[in-house]
Amino acid sequence: MRAVVQRVSRAKVTVDGNVTGEIGQGILLLLGVAAEDNEDDARYLLDKTLNLRIFEDSEGKMNLSLLDMKGGLLVVSQFTLYGDTRRGRRPSFIDAAPPERANELYELFVSESRKHINEVATGVFQAMMDVELVNDGPVTILIDSEKQF
Repeated sequence: MRAVVQRVSRAKVTVDGNVTGEIGQGILLLLGVAAEDNEDDARYLLDKTLNLRIFEDSEGKMNLSLLDMKGGLLVVSQFTLYGDTRRGRRPSFIDAAPPERANELYELFVSESRKHINEVATGVFQAMMDVELVNDGPVTILIDSEKQF
């Protein structure tokens, strides 16, 4: 499972002109699910995300986590995180999970998030989405449950 974690001052997702998810200060998380991923991968990625110390404390140092600062979390599914571009010019998505399995793990990630954070918003799985964000910093972190980076 892979995530692009972006510290934001605000972010929102729109589908067909309707806002489906919106947060203020917090994290926009783009979530990709691999074919071999399971519930343990989702829980690992969630724990890592919630506890990443990427928010500034009173001294301006990145010492606070999303849990510490009680920010929002906007989770957007993005199978293209498993696009392999090493060969040719068109990405191969062979490593991405099939939609049914990807949705199961995406929903698990979201439901587990809601047990820890008050403000959890989402996009719409498999929809064409417009994602708007103001990246605060900018701070962007990559996480991979297989620890490939």
